[in-house]
Amino acid sequence: MVRGAADPGATAVSQILFGEDFHVLDISGGWAWGYCGHDHYVGYVPAAQLDLPAEPSHIVTALSAPVFSRADIKAPSTLQLTMGARVVGEREGDFVACSIGYIHHRHLRSLGERDKDPVGIAERLLGVPYLWGGRTSDGLDCSGLIQLTLGLCGIAAPRDSDQQLALGVEVAGVLRRGDLVFFPGHVGLMADEERLIHANAFWMAVAVEPLADVVARLQPKHEQPILGCRRMA
Repeated sequence: MVRGAADPGATAVSQILFGEDFHVLDISGGWAWGYCGHDHYVGYVPAAQLDLPAEPSHIVTALSAPVFSRADIKAPSTLQLTMGARVVGEREGDFVACSIGYIHHRHLRSLGERDKDPVGIAERLLGVPYLWGGRTSDGLDCSGLIQLTLGLCGIAAPRDSDQQLALGVEVAGVLRRGDLVFFPGHVGLMADEERLIHANAFWMAVAVEPLADVVARLQPKHEQPILGCRRMA
């Protein structure tokens, strides 16, 4: 987790995934202060969790990818990597051999390849717990879900929902699958013309539900529940 202060009890502001860059500006008291390479988000991480940079070759596309001690599905698993984690390795039979172990090729893909449907990725994440600051298949917040799913499709997205409101083009009319819908402090993806997929604190999970239900919950507190709708096409 990337924290707002050099304290393990400080609120998380974001999260860096295994293999992502973190640019260190200062180290003090065991904490590195700097910014995330993918979106320039600033914060603190434990310095011991950082390593020398390496150019990744593959990205995990499974919800969870076990890392085996040898190229054998019956070998001990020494680590679990989450969706979006990046590794350096070369294909050896059914596995990609990395410095940390062996990952089955069906759990990742070449970094140069791209998914095409962010909604399809989000649907695979249904039920993942809501986690403030989270960006992984272990836990996500609303904008973390958008950043992760778009990122796997080769679309760079800022970290926060108010920043993501600048993505794509404005939608004026019927919504469709893949459109982003923005609320006060919140964002989700349309699964179709009527249903929204979003990581939210109401269900404390990634859930899909009618957009009308989300609007109805927000109306008592917000005069304008929907701030905007954006299309990535």
